[in-house]
Amino acid sequence: MNSRPTTIERAYELARSGACRTVSEIKQRLTAEGYDRVRDSLYGQSLNADLRKLCQAHYPPPPDKANQGD
Repeated sequence: MNSRPTTIERAYELARSGACRTVSEIKQRLTAEGYDRVRDSLYGQSLNADLRKLCQAHYPPPPDKANQGD
């Protein structure tokens, strides 16, 4: 039994986790994790737009340097 998520499932996990800022970063991460045919699996405007929105919503903003009190 294989409990590893599919490429698309893992892409959504990464987008929701805040670990990736862009769809390109998701693709790089998936390739590094050993997923095959990543570009083929994540093909299509709707899918990419959905992942992009999730990345934007969940990626943590950079720290505000003005409030760090250098």
